[in-house]
Amino acid sequence: MVKTLNIIAKDRKRTNILKNSEQKLIAYLVQKIPSWINSDGLTAIGFFGNVLVASSIVMGAFFSRYWLLMTIAGFIINWFGDSLDGRIAYYRNNPRKWYGFSLDITVDWVGTILIGLAYMIYAEGAWKYLGFLFVVLYGWQMITAQLRYKVGGQYSIDSGIFGPTEVRIILGAIITLEVFIPHSIYYLTTFATAFLLYSNFVEARKLLKIANQRDIEEKRIKAEEIQKQNRENA
Repeated sequence: MVKTLNIIAKDRKRTNILKNSEQKLIAYLVQKIPSWINSDGLTAIGFFGNVLVASSIVMGAFFSRYWLLMTIAGFIINWFGDSLDGRIAYYRNNPRKWYGFSLDITVDWVGTILIGLAYMIYAEGAWKYLGFLFVVLYGWQMITAQLRYKVGGQYSIDSGIFGPTEVRIILGAIITLEVFIPHSIYYLTTFATAFLLYSNFVEARKLLKIANQRDIEEKRIKAEEIQKQNRENA
């Protein structure tokens, strides 16, 4: 188990609350995945989970709120595929770092858009704009993660103590509560969106500090190289 944990943690830093138990579960599952299921297949499974979430919300809008309960299954399926697609590649010693990174970001973004559109179909009146705002802010978070990878050299999918898993749990809880307390989704989503906005500002500030430090370090190295060349030419 320890060896597997070290393998799946490669090239990724986790800071979320559930990281220890989540990583142990992933380490267990990658050993059980049949050989005929590859990373792309798991990515497809994860995307299907997002489609199921979006479809459940739309069904809840047109038929019965009890359809919203199906989003729980959707989030679980999405977690399974999205969490294991890259880790299975490292476990099998067959990673496609840049291909996997590009595919994962693209599929996650499309899935987020679908869920946001589904919310806009479900919501009434001005509450519809919350879905749009949440998608925009989540997109900002994804961009920040990619910039942090580019600038800092280490990829992290978490924003502080919250990661995709915690977000799925929170969204699942909000949607489930809507089944039993109609319209509660509006107020809870407002709070979640406000928190995401705050989190984005905090992470953006950290990113700028890292970027500024890198600029200072690169200027120092360049100045040392110029001094070295001057001494050699003297």
